[in-house]
Amino acid sequence: MKKLTFLLAVTALVAIGTPSPCIAEAPEKAKNKRLLLVTHSTGFVHGSVFAAEEVLKDVAPKNGFDVTCWRFTGDPDAKDKSGKTALAAYSDKFRGPTKQPVGKEHCGRINKETLKNFDVVLFFTTGNPLTKDELADLREWVKAGGALCGTHCATDTQYTDTVYGDLIGAYFKTHPAGLQKIKVKVEDAKHPAAAGFENGMEYQDEMYIFRDAPYSRDRLHIILSVSEWTNTKLNDGQARKDGDYAISWCREEGKGKVFYTSFGHDPKVWKDEKFQKHLFGGLKWATGELKGDATPSGKK
Repeated sequence: MKKLTFLLAVTALVAIGTPSPCIAEAPEKAKNKRLLLVTHSTGFVHGSVFAAEEVLKDVAPKNGFDVTCWRFTGDPDAKDKSGKTALAAYSDKFRGPTKQPVGKEHCGRINKETLKNFDVVLFFTTGNPLTKDELADLREWVKAGGALCGTHCATDTQYTDTVYGDLIGAYFKTHPAGLQKIKVKVEDAKHPAAAGFENGMEYQDEMYIFRDAPYSRDRLHIILSVSEWTNTKLNDGQARKDGDYAISWCREEGKGKVFYTSFGHDPKVWKDEKFQKHLFGGLKWATGELKGDATPSGKK
């Protein structure tokens, strides 16, 4: 009995004195980046902006982005001569191509205070959704380290002030009628935004052709371009003299980054995995999650 009591005491002491095995704590999951999609279009409203919303809300969280969508960035309570509010008028306009309304829950103003709440802003806009002061705030936010991205008609935006054109990299000039089939030239296969595409791959969308200025390879790092228009013959008013038909590029602005892709007109493109890889590669480059060259293509 004494031996048994002694053994039990020793066992208890060993149990108390022996530290428990070290259990490694799981690393804290990185928080998703905060993405703002802006689709306010004072010009042509693309029906695919609603497809963009649906796809981003579904796919973006899986790719590290929480999404907020602003369909209207003006003063919703401003009234015209008939007494109709700006929001009601825009809701009627937006509903035509998208079949969706615009309410107060879809509104937000772009300024230095609201931009503090986002890591990246993605424009899918036309016309002039920003005031001159709001545009100045956007530029300062980018220079301080913000990420500005644009898809398709983001280059058909803010013609009234060259600040925006210089930021996004180019202004829209024209496009052939309908959807165009092209062959994609991958100019920087190592860039994250080249994901989803291979050199010579055929693709279909409405392809933009850009004005001579401010577009310049001396300012932009070209990622994708058109190597061949396979079902379209450009006329004299459409063709560029230099034969340079960029699709996607990136650039740096102060401490911030800018990424653009002209894909996105066709709603089917938003649902295409190749485009999604391309877009999220660009977004992750712009927010600094993925590395990639931004040296202007004309200076290499």
